[in-house]
Amino acid sequence: MDLKALVRSIPDFPKEGILFRDITPLIGNADGFEELVEQMAKPLREQDIDLIVGPEARGFIFGAALAHALHAGFVPTRKPGKLPYETISHEYALEYGTDELQIHADAIKPGQRVAIVDDLLATGGTALACAKLVEQAGGVVAGMAFAIELCDLPGRQTLKDYPVETILKY
Repeated sequence: MDLKALVRSIPDFPKEGILFRDITPLIGNADGFEELVEQMAKPLREQDIDLIVGPEARGFIFGAALAHALHAGFVPTRKPGKLPYETISHEYALEYGTDELQIHADAIKPGQRVAIVDDLLATGGTALACAKLVEQAGGVVAGMAFAIELCDLPGRQTLKDYPVETILKY
């Protein structure tokens, strides 16, 4: 199945000069979504994954599907103020300013093997922040999987210390 044919390219969104890769047609296609999840799960099957970590919001879509496919738990990574229990946080730099991600303090047990899953690998900042949270909690980042990689951006270099798998490359 040609999964790229199910990704819509939208020029000048969210601002002029950006070519946005819209995955909503792909995840709206039952066969395409199933195929993509299976391709993302395949390299993780040999990693003995205990948990999937997925950042909001699209990481929830792919993360939950992969957690199901791998019979693993799912840990949502959220912006501050969104989780109801005690949290741990990691602040990271953006082009202009900073951002922060959180997980529940008890979400990852020491030694658990974790895969970080998201829709897009661009600069790698969000995935790196997720990795730092996993490690802060005592978990081991056993892999990362992304539906799309924007190859002209430095995401893979940012994540050079982790195993990274991507399915669709642009």
